[in-house]
Amino acid sequence: MKKRNLLATATIMIIGTLIGQEEVSINGYLQTDNRLRTGNNEFSWNENRLNLQLEGAPSDQYHYFSEIRLRGFGFPDVNQSSDLQLPEKNKVYRWGLEFREAYVDLYGFGSENLDVRIGRQIVSWGTADAFNPTSNISPDDLEDIYNFGQRLGTNAINANYYWRDNLTVNGIFVPIFTPATLPSGDFSGAFAPPMELPPGLIARYLSDVVILPDRTISKSSQYALKVASNLFTYDVSLSYFKGQDDFPIASNVTFTPVDTMGTMDISTVLMYPEVGVIGGDFAGSIGSVGVWGEGALTYPKKVSMITISPSFITPGQMDTIQTTALDDEPYLKFVLGGDYTFKNGLYFNTQYIRGFIHERGKGTLNDYFSFRLEKKFLNDELKVVPIGGAIAINNWDDVENNYGLVYAPEVVYYFSDNVELSLGAFILDGKGENLFGSIKDKDEIYLKVKVTF
Repeated sequence: MKKRNLLATATIMIIGTLIGQEEVSINGYLQTDNRLRTGNNEFSWNENRLNLQLEGAPSDQYHYFSEIRLRGFGFPDVNQSSDLQLPEKNKVYRWGLEFREAYVDLYGFGSENLDVRIGRQIVSWGTADAFNPTSNISPDDLEDIYNFGQRLGTNAINANYYWRDNLTVNGIFVPIFTPATLPSGDFSGAFAPPMELPPGLIARYLSDVVILPDRTISKSSQYALKVASNLFTYDVSLSYFKGQDDFPIASNVTFTPVDTMGTMDISTVLMYPEVGVIGGDFAGSIGSVGVWGEGALTYPKKVSMITISPSFITPGQMDTIQTTALDDEPYLKFVLGGDYTFKNGLYFNTQYIRGFIHERGKGTLNDYFSFRLEKKFLNDELKVVPIGGAIAINNWDDVENNYGLVYAPEVVYYFSDNVELSLGAFILDGKGENLFGSIKDKDEIYLKVKVTF
């Protein structure tokens, strides 16, 4: 805790020093976000955020950028009176500091056509809206289950070579693997596959161990290459990524007997499979309709599953069974989408998504449809989203028992040029084994206030 206090103090001192320098630009936003579950009237999200971005370009040879986020997040965690006496106040008001990005851009590095970015950075590839199967460099940040498309910064060397007028070659090297973050609380199991227990077994305690890749160049580093250009009136690109999937997968499960009634403690070992990804995307328009598409063919390395459980044949003994957790057969994820603004200002956006963020393996991908309809009023001071959300279908032969739905209406009031108030809801429904169906009893309403500067 002392280390975190020292880090926060040092950060504030650095910011104060930089404010006085003319070449430094400081901007960001303040935001408060509160959510209430409609089923039990309990607050599920409580966040106050200060996001700061510092950047400067003292010369035309280089540019630097940094982004930090200071948050008061969560609810009081007071269990005894001594928690109320801590000088850090972290039990009464939980807070944290995120160091999201810090990099330097070097222009004309050895060649006038070569720019290099070095440091912690968020790299986002792809043309689709929020769901980008070709974007595998920066890991997913899924802390907020409704804010898809967010990513974490990762240390990287990112080089762009501008070859001819309309061709760019982008090469990236990531020395250290960074895993994705996952939702917490009662959303923690949303992206995990359902665990099927053998007949007659009852789970008592569940535990797991996460094994990260060894911190060696051969095991932990990742690299990617993208070639982007223009074809007719479309922006197009082809890419390749070699590294690890940022979602863990179970490679070992052990069932430990607790009693003679079939009660078990279950421990799981999770690891990150190696993958190669060939990707491509395009973006443009057909008349006045914006269109885009993005696809990624993934070549996973095979992952075996070792299951250790009590023997049904020899009482008192344990059986070891090896199966396949992830096959090495390639599988394709893709997104097709479009948007259109009507003459009356009504805006519509929709996408078809084959394979969600957490899905992998041929034969396991589901279909999703996202949609959003919005209209502005009062000289754009009021934005109304009467229709927004997504639909999941995991079995077209029995849709009525295998679907998921999130309906997300919203009203945004722009109080001034830099102040916005948002009131909305997440209404969930579904049946069967799919993302939205697994969280269908967690409807929420929210209120957000954001001030940019």
